[in-house]
Amino acid sequence: MPDPAATPDAVAATLAAIRARAPLIHNITNFVVTNSTANALLAVGASPAMVEGADEVADFAARADALVINLGTMSPPRAAVIGLAVAAARAAGVPWVLDPVAVGAIAPRAVLARALLAARPAVVRGNGSEIAALTGGAGGRGVDSTAGAEAGPEAARRLATEAGLVAAVTGAVDHVTDGRRMIAIANGHPMMTRVTGLGCTATALIGACLAVEADPLAAAAHGLAILGVAGEIAAARARGPGSLQMEILDALYRLDADMLRAMARLS
Repeated sequence: MPDPAATPDAVAATLAAIRARAPLIHNITNFVVTNSTANALLAVGASPAMVEGADEVADFAARADALVINLGTMSPPRAAVIGLAVAAARAAGVPWVLDPVAVGAIAPRAVLARALLAARPAVVRGNGSEIAALTGGAGGRGVDSTAGAEAGPEAARRLATEAGLVAAVTGAVDHVTDGRRMIAIANGHPMMTRVTGLGCTATALIGACLAVEADPLAAAAHGLAILGVAGEIAAARARGPGSLQMEILDALYRLDADMLRAMARLS
């Protein structure tokens, strides 16, 4: 029997809930993608906040509907701020998602990422090398994955089982698992790999879905499907990576249930 979360109608219901509730998504994210992350969240109907001051992150994280942590541009002060935000979110029962950018390629990030895993994010989203590195595998090259596509789902299942969370590994086909259930999402376009930060956008959209969907597996799958469908719509109109970025924002804004029913490919 198909997983009830793996249907276009389920994705459409999550998108409708985001637009109805406008959840507040607290992002501590990569400097490179702050603007595009905030705009993507706005385009789907969420309310982004990019609060990072050490004197206010704890209060803000506790009041948000979801917290998104991205390790893209790190420093010791930033790591400390992330710790404050995660602790506050956990204490308040706010769900949070971790994007372990370049964790296998830069050794100090592995220490931080594993400490954050102990704080039980609801979802971890990364490429194949990042997900594998969190279970002791080899890292990638910078932010790029060097893991074969076939290794991703098994690495995700291993991480989900060992850490007790939902692992989402993104690639040509995305896979999301809680260690028992596995959903594949076959949406997106190759040109998306030529725009910086779309993985970070995927993580932020998962955060928005997590704010309105109690099942983290469903939230992760739906966030990836929303971006993947938007990417396909955008690629049909774009002339290259520059216009693709703009078209993705427009597609996220225009996305509706009929488009998702026609285009979302989950299994």
